[in-house]
Amino acid sequence: MSGMTEQPRASQPTGPCEFQGHPAVHLRSPDGAQATVLLHGGHVVSWIPAGAEEQLYLSPTTAFGGSAAVRGGVPVVFPQFNMRGDLPVKHGFARNRAWTLEQAQVRGQHAFAVLSLEDDDATRAIWPQAFRLEMTVSVDAGRLDMELAVVNRGETAFDFAAALHTYLACGDVRRTQLEGLINQTYLDAVTGETREQWIDVVSIAQELDRIYWNAPDELLLREPGRRLKLATQGFEDLVVWNPGPEKCAALPDMPADGWLGMLCVEAAQIGNPVRLAPGEEWAGMQTLILAV
Repeated sequence: MSGMTEQPRASQPTGPCEFQGHPAVHLRSPDGAQATVLLHGGHVVSWIPAGAEEQLYLSPTTAFGGSAAVRGGVPVVFPQFNMRGDLPVKHGFARNRAWTLEQAQVRGQHAFAVLSLEDDDATRAIWPQAFRLEMTVSVDAGRLDMELAVVNRGETAFDFAAALHTYLACGDVRRTQLEGLINQTYLDAVTGETREQWIDVVSIAQELDRIYWNAPDELLLREPGRRLKLATQGFEDLVVWNPGPEKCAALPDMPADGWLGMLCVEAAQIGNPVRLAPGEEWAGMQTLILAV
């Protein structure tokens, strides 16, 4: 795998740390599994299963801090997907805000952290809703669990979309296959057409940008020497994205050949936005399991 710009120290314990000079939290389970989460964006930037190598792609040319979103890892998309809504900010604002670390600890065989984000003057200026987000990240052995919870803290109902924009590292995406989407209907965002998946395997040789509606809750990413199971709960849709060689070469925060080292497989809630009444809560989870 490739794409990491900074590896956590093997002995680094669970707790607050810095990543690329920015506040973060590091998780280490008793069996040696690790993850790192930036407080900026509640953004998972590293997942190293016990005895394995980095499983997430992080662009070596991405920016950190400020208003820029980190390219890679697992950005949190909320309350809007892409520009499918009235907000002026692509993918909403959660990935560009400072989150609060609520707790980080080891319990049994798991290491986990909980981060939170609440509305403030800046968020209400573009989305006038009172909310609380919680991102819970847990690691053990070969498993990573990421749960996003949304609470309506206001007095009126609101609608939102959400996604965990997961960048998976690949040895060579042209030799990577995503299995489990046969007979699924998807929107091809490159052409604007709605199509149906006629074969079981998704392979990548050029730009790919698809939203699979009502997607299966279990998939398998397969490449030479690696099998990665992907499971979701609460999310109805799935996004599969790779910029391909031409678009990647035009991205300022990725190397020209970066598209070869990644594939986004994103748990998402897009087609049917969630409507939360005052006091209600919604949660969605994506789980990654390195298969042996």
